[in-house]
Amino acid sequence: MLHLLLGIVTLHAAALVLLFVSTIVSAWTTGSTSSSDLWNNCSTTNGGYHCDPAYTGEWIQAVQALMILSIIFSFISLFLFFCQLFTLQKGGRFFVTGVFQILASLFVMSGAVIYTVMSPDWVPASEAFGWAYILAWVAFPLALISGLIYVILRKRE
Repeated sequence: MLHLLLGIVTLHAAALVLLFVSTIVSAWTTGSTSSSDLWNNCSTTNGGYHCDPAYTGEWIQAVQALMILSIIFSFISLFLFFCQLFTLQKGGRFFVTGVFQILASLFVMSGAVIYTVMSPDWVPASEAFGWAYILAWVAFPLALISGLIYVILRKRE
């Protein structure tokens, strides 16, 4: 049982780290002379590196909010897991923990989908999706799987 709990916590922590990195790092779209993320648009011109605040349209603000909500819900889920681990009765399920983690996965998926659909209007055709964008998509199934495991998991002595 200890190995199972350690594996679940590791999976959850991996998803949480991926959510942090994908939200913070400036690599959602990358090009030869520029990169963009949820917060800044940076470019290299005449040997200098220049960053401007991200476009303030409603869709980018929705993506920002959804990514932040996914981090918050994933962190709350991890906190609830440890609380339930010590207070839940024998045979009880970690249902609340699982629901929060599944919601975190749905938030990150929604944010990535909105960015995928809306970014062609904003990002030049010469740029491609970056590694932070891919990390957001990788965090989605990890968070969903850990949430489903929490829902199925029963506490044993």
